[in-house]
Amino acid sequence: MDFTNKLGTIDSTIFIVYVIGLLCLALWVSRNEKKEGANTEDYFLASKSLPWWAIGASLIAANISAEQIIGMSGSGYAIGLAIASYEWMAAITLVLVGKYMLPIFLENKIFTMPQYLEQRFDNKVKTTMAIFWLAVYTFVNLTAVLWLGGMAIETVAGVDWMFGMIFLAVFSVAYSLYGGLKAVAFTDILQVVLLVFGGLLLSYLALDAVADGQGFLVGFGILTNTMPEHFDMILSPDNDHYMSLPGISVLIGGMWVMNFSYWGFNQYIIQRALAAKDLKEAQKGIAFAAYLKLLMPLIVVLPGIAAVVLYPTLTTPDQAYPSMMALMPVGIKGLVFAALVAAIVSSLASMTNSISTIFTMDLYSRFKPNESQRHYVHIGRIAALVSLCIALIVAQPLLGKFDQAFQYIQEFTGFFTPGIVVIFVMGMFWKRATSAGALSAALGSAVFSLVLKFTWPELPFMDRVGLVFLLCLALCYVVSMLGKPNTADSSVSLDQVSFATTKSFNVAAIGVVLILTALYATWW
Repeated sequence: MDFTNKLGTIDSTIFIVYVIGLLCLALWVSRNEKKEGANTEDYFLASKSLPWWAIGASLIAANISAEQIIGMSGSGYAIGLAIASYEWMAAITLVLVGKYMLPIFLENKIFTMPQYLEQRFDNKVKTTMAIFWLAVYTFVNLTAVLWLGGMAIETVAGVDWMFGMIFLAVFSVAYSLYGGLKAVAFTDILQVVLLVFGGLLLSYLALDAVADGQGFLVGFGILTNTMPEHFDMILSPDNDHYMSLPGISVLIGGMWVMNFSYWGFNQYIIQRALAAKDLKEAQKGIAFAAYLKLLMPLIVVLPGIAAVVLYPTLTTPDQAYPSMMALMPVGIKGLVFAALVAAIVSSLASMTNSISTIFTMDLYSRFKPNESQRHYVHIGRIAALVSLCIALIVAQPLLGKFDQAFQYIQEFTGFFTPGIVVIFVMGMFWKRATSAGALSAALGSAVFSLVLKFTWPELPFMDRVGLVFLLCLALCYVVSMLGKPNTADSSVSLDQVSFATTKSFNVAAIGVVLILTALYATWW
């Protein structure tokens, strides 16, 4: 594949060195898998040996991908800093997940989120949610990452978007399929370093370009003075984008529901924490990830805002980040392009690893319960390959007509996230919740969302998510109270779970709250 169409020889060389280096690192990390990943815990949970720094870095690498970098920069171009609420509110969500949810999951010794639902409710709830997650990861998450990644490669390197998508898929498979989660998590450390460095450098150069070489501080001042509406964190009802980010709801409404669903109950995110050496190590990793999230708007949103000044005539907002890479000097462009591809392939690897885990451990093993560990790992690899092939085929038909892919993803997942959060929250903290109550919340989430979308179209989708959450909560309560108490519950009792956290975790949590308070007070 020729990457020299728009990248110079030096840039292309740097990028190729990065690709080879990452593959070598993945093989080195996986070198001790003498039996080719014969143990499912080794392959799917990295032998439960991940240290905190690998957990934190891998959480961010799995999260920050094409839909974040390209999509949120596009939303920064169209909406402004308000889109950063997704990143900043996620930081405090991570802290709460680390304190109140991780202890329950780790005490239950689970591989997957559906596995916990089986312990708490029954096999019907587990199977329903496992099939749902497989569908969403394949047809929404994988397709979005591949599509936006392919478009970015076309813009930056001049390679056709389809060849770009195929390259990304093959690259992610090449370094993740053999070593499993361990290879993904440890290579993610390199990916995050490159991503943060490249992203901050691009933001610096963008602000310097806005200031005509007078420095990034001057450039930032020009942006805030010439486009004050792009620095409103809380949008007013008369804002053109109020439907996407409805004012105070980003602080007290539906965004909490979406964040808890993503950071607390999303397999390809929480799988890293499940692979920790112990609870304290997992919580340290979560705190580390929270601080990285505070940094992310500088990397993914600010370049999009700067692009309004530098490239005011873009045909679609999602062209903002790839277009900004024209600012890169020779050599640095190759490094930043490598950072962009790093983010994409690490997310692809994370998603396919989680797809293989859910398919193998929650569905396949039920029908073939007595196979060898090596057989299950083999099936997991096949599931990962099949999901990528499906995503490659459907990416363009599903996403080709959307201008802001990040907002599309939020809108689509918003139909189901209220029910997911209700199922887990009620299951974890209310012993009277039943299987029928959980399934009613799952079904009610889709039904209520569709009804409200068509009967109350002027209701912002984030407010709709919050309202549907309350309706599903009430539905789960009523159905559970009308039925018999659950007798199949084999999950660990809350009495056996300690929610105490270390002093360092508490200090880190207070720091996140103080920083967020300062940010929102400044840009209110």
